[in-house]
Amino acid sequence: MTIKIGDTLPEGSLSEFIESATEGCALGPNTFKTADLLKDKKIAIFGVPGAFTPTCSAQHVPGYVQHAAQFKAAGVDEIWCIAVNDAFVMGAWGRDQKATGVVRMMADGNADFSRALGLDADFSKFGMGTRSQRYSMLVENGVVTQLNVEQGGKFEVSNAETLLKQLS
Repeated sequence: MTIKIGDTLPEGSLSEFIESATEGCALGPNTFKTADLLKDKKIAIFGVPGAFTPTCSAQHVPGYVQHAAQFKAAGVDEIWCIAVNDAFVMGAWGRDQKATGVVRMMADGNADFSRALGLDADFSKFGMGTRSQRYSMLVENGVVTQLNVEQGGKFEVSNAETLLKQLS
């Protein structure tokens, strides 16, 4: 079953590479329960097939980095990028994209969260195994209030501009 507007995000966990140790977060990969991260927050989430892939690197992440201040001004607490990669790769990709401290680069290493959303995709024919579909959503206190899922191979509705318009 695929997640839809009005649904609560499923229980799960995501990992993030932490660049600077703080109280409660060690340097390096840290795993977080999604329910804890979503509580009392408005979060813009976008999912991509993989780190360092062409459309994801050239258009998807840069759009959210570029428009981060507009998301904050519209009341969004955090922006997350979720990909089926490990936390080390996501951390490196975040640094490459100048997203550190702007977009949380969340690793769904085994595609468990993407599968629970019903937004996993089989990229085996490209040698990439199970990945995430390309999508964006707005989540308020764990509940999906906007959802934009791309049709195969497209990049038309999950971009930052579309989600920003839906916040207005």
